[in-house]
Amino acid sequence: MTNITNTHTKYQIPAYVAGKENNRAGIILIHEVWGLNKNIRSLTDRLAAQGYLVLAPDLISHTGITEKIDQSILAEAANPATRDEAQKKMRAVMTPIRSEEFGRETIERLKICFDCLRQEYNLPKIAVMGFCFGGTYSYSLAINEPELAAALAFYGHAPEKEKEIAKISCPIMAFYGEKDTALVQDLQRLQNSMKKFKKDFRFKVYPNTGHAFMNDTNPTTYNKEAADDAWKEALQFLKAHVRST
Repeated sequence: MTNITNTHTKYQIPAYVAGKENNRAGIILIHEVWGLNKNIRSLTDRLAAQGYLVLAPDLISHTGITEKIDQSILAEAANPATRDEAQKKMRAVMTPIRSEEFGRETIERLKICFDCLRQEYNLPKIAVMGFCFGGTYSYSLAINEPELAAALAFYGHAPEKEKEIAKISCPIMAFYGEKDTALVQDLQRLQNSMKKFKKDFRFKVYPNTGHAFMNDTNPTTYNKEAADDAWKEALQFLKAHVRST
């Protein structure tokens, strides 16, 4: 672990960094709402093995919510009989990360991470990849960082305002599970808005698959077939838009 900082801001951002410093392309990897855990470190290492310098920032532990999400809540969420009650508990715990202030600060933190890869590691092309919470903020960074080379959003909430979509300046690829109903139902609206503003946007929906299908540490959501295909598609997308060799 290391700390990412910037002399012009108040933030110190814990981060897991993997890959050789002479790699010529970088990726900011944004975790799920569970924080910078074993699953995200594993994905960071897998991307680094593909020749990228990968920075996975911890964007959430400073709020204290990761300490409140214990195994009992996760077990209740996985059980259909107790899922509704667990979701109520989760919503209460997640309140701090739903504020506009948190959203603004998270974008600032991500832009610091971008500047770190660009300035300290001298990387000419940088992409963002995120999952769930991180997928939502992958869209957000694509809106707020004009020099971003590409964005990959796994089951994240897409921007709702057309003025935000109009600001996107990089190609985006998104991945969803068919059973992730609310997100999938929004895809037609999103696709129409992207087309209206002539954005390079593509997506893939996996049948009989739900939310968090990439997380191989969660047997209740992981779908190996979908995860393997999405990983292959993601690497091809990165190679097309970020890798120079």
